[in-house]
Amino acid sequence: MSTLSSHLMPTYARQPVAFVRGQASTLWDVEGRAYLDGLSGIAVNTLGHNHPALVAALREQVGQLIHTSNLYEVPLQAELADRLAALSGMDNVFFCNSGLEANEAALKMARKHGHEKGIAAPKTIVFEGAFHGRSIATLSATASAKVQKGFEPLVEGFVRLPINDLAAVEAAVRADPSIAAVFIESIQGEGGIRPATLDFLRGLRSVCTEHDILLMIDEVQCGIGRTGKWFAHQWAEIVPDVMPLAKGLGSGVPIGAVVAKGKAASLFGPGNHGTTFGGNPLAMRAGLATLAAIENEALLDNATQRGDQLVDGLRKGLASHMGSGVREIRGKGLMIGVELHRPCAGLVAESLRMGLLINVTQDSVIRLLPPLIIQSQEIEQLLEILVPLVRGFLEQSDTAQAA
Repeated sequence: MSTLSSHLMPTYARQPVAFVRGQASTLWDVEGRAYLDGLSGIAVNTLGHNHPALVAALREQVGQLIHTSNLYEVPLQAELADRLAALSGMDNVFFCNSGLEANEAALKMARKHGHEKGIAAPKTIVFEGAFHGRSIATLSATASAKVQKGFEPLVEGFVRLPINDLAAVEAAVRADPSIAAVFIESIQGEGGIRPATLDFLRGLRSVCTEHDILLMIDEVQCGIGRTGKWFAHQWAEIVPDVMPLAKGLGSGVPIGAVVAKGKAASLFGPGNHGTTFGGNPLAMRAGLATLAAIENEALLDNATQRGDQLVDGLRKGLASHMGSGVREIRGKGLMIGVELHRPCAGLVAESLRMGLLINVTQDSVIRLLPPLIIQSQEIEQLLEILVPLVRGFLEQSDTAQAA
């Protein structure tokens, strides 16, 4: 229950802190205490906080025009769509307001593709560990009984397979001609920072091309430069048919997008899909300013360098616990997961007390998603807080078990 108001629905187990100001990779709470932001609003605050170029662009746009609706042309939509098409090698874009909305649109595209192939009940392959959202359709695609509980019956038409098992995908496609799409995150975020291997992504591209199946790659959390490429699947040198985006695209302003290529780009026509707020001028300006800053400030390179620095520091600092308390350190760029051998949700509050924002997902994975503008000395600061905290947690747990 929120401590701010009894009239808020209790949909979040919130940490007992409220932030009132931010600058770069630092946040300040109502009492003036500073915190290093190792989470960036769950991969949203790409440019950190109070980025001068973003603030100037948004101030200017608010003074000009915020919303008109999609009944009329929105020139900034065309500008941002052109930019995303150039960066992705894809053809066109539908703008919405969130990752959930983008993924919902992708699932509709999968069904429409199936129907255009003459499939009466099209199916979509999804994967163990996946998280695609909390609407009825996207939670059905999600692989979490906890998220799904209480909202049954789920939407039908999903075939769930183990990730990184190409043979299982090939067998499913051969056995079931009603499969119209494969839906995958390049790196599972809520699923514990679990990457799809590059060979697996390449194999999916081949299978989908061979069988006229849409390859839909969810880049909501791992896209927009977070891994050191514009989109995480680009490490595999492939291009999907459908790519949902959100989170980091607006650096804090709500925005979502579905980017499409080839046959997928012509699936939607007037009346097939829509949005009231999606693609509004303010969100489009935020997207353009974000992409420009990533390019102008070489933030792709920074994500790679700072990510390597972070992983190296974690591996060195936790070397004595690797294989025992620490199961694995994994990820790419500034999307890092530290999986422990035991549940560690309590580390979130302990880290907060020490002035560092982190997150724990899948009960035992410390998730780190710093803003792409984070500097070398701030990575060192993060390590100076987190490494002793994890060591102490593991040693205390070992002592408790021994007793």
